[in-house]
Amino acid sequence: MNRQGVVAAAGGLAAVAVMVGFMLWWTRGAHMVLEGSIQKVRVQAMDDNSAVVIVDFRFVNPSDHRFVVRSVDVLLQDGEGKERTGMAVSDPDAARLFEYFKLLGPKYNDSFRIRDQVASRQSLDRMVAARFEMSQAKLEARRGLRIRVEEVDGAVSELVEAARR
Repeated sequence: MNRQGVVAAAGGLAAVAVMVGFMLWWTRGAHMVLEGSIQKVRVQAMDDNSAVVIVDFRFVNPSDHRFVVRSVDVLLQDGEGKERTGMAVSDPDAARLFEYFKLLGPKYNDSFRIRDQVASRQSLDRMVAARFEMSQAKLEARRGLRIRVEEVDGAVSELVEAARR
């Protein structure tokens, strides 16, 4: 290939790279996602074979669009590496947990529920409670915990607990 052809090809590649970069920059606010972190995890035994986990977390909606919640799940990786999904605890039942089990401490945040809306660029602190059919000791020995939030249009976001082991 001659020198003129190489220069033309390099110029064409540079122009395409600039256009792709511009398109990515232009659509940066269209990606529906929640970003954040788990702040605090509290565990309370209900009986010998079940326990409730209460997760306080902070997140932000960095997109240019409102995020409407379709579902919220608490996923746990137990000590053996098996993934389990918790059964959601309703907001009134979570309030009763805090009234009955004083060792849980105060309810710091509102519950994150189905149909909750997070405005564009909004940052919030929320909590979620879930029951697991396993002892408190096994729940405390977990390898990890994730909150999976699905948006009504199908976008999925996950907040992950910091590594435990």
